[in-house]
Amino acid sequence: MAKLPQRFLDFQKYHPTIAKAYDQLGRAVHSAGPLEERNRALVKFAISVGAKLEGGAHSHARKAIEAGVTKEELRHIALLAIPTIGFPSAMAAMSWIDDVVKGRKARKRK
Repeated sequence: MAKLPQRFLDFQKYHPTIAKAYDQLGRAVHSAGPLEERNRALVKFAISVGAKLEGGAHSHARKAIEAGVTKEELRHIALLAIPTIGFPSAMAAMSWIDDVVKGRKARKRK
């Protein structure tokens, strides 16, 4: 499993009660329906791509790979994004997939 981002580790450290509640919410929504882990991982990656959330896309790409999703399947999601959210967003998704697959760190934002 990949190391959690420092920002999230700091959040857990300084706001442990909220972090625990956030974790419990995540567990609850994952167990609330019929989707299996692999499909949930694909959906969450696609949602992150559609919302243009780079950090979320990185996180969910890693989790999807851990759930058995291939890099080709992730790239297919990026291709499917072209007619839905546009070519530039799909290319951003491709770069986020490459970041994870190639082990590159996410760009720092100020």
